[in-house]
Amino acid sequence: MKELLEVIAKNLVDHPEAVVVTEKQEEKGICLELKVAPEDMGKVIGKDGRIAKAIRTVVKAASFKEDSKVFVDIA
Repeated sequence: MKELLEVIAKNLVDHPEAVVVTEKQEEKGICLELKVAPEDMGKVIGKDGRIAKAIRTVVKAASFKEDSKVFVDIA
């Protein structure tokens, strides 16, 4: 899941070298924290949060295939 989130984020932003995804195990599932350059934050969130919602939907759908719960946090 971490690699999927990295690929999606790097293709959205102007500074792909600044994309960092960290994975944390929590009791409710796996939390993926996405960090991007401050000037790319708008591209990752999108208008009214539509891009962020789409990213979360894709990652969540992919996580069902592996029988795990994955949550995306954009920092």
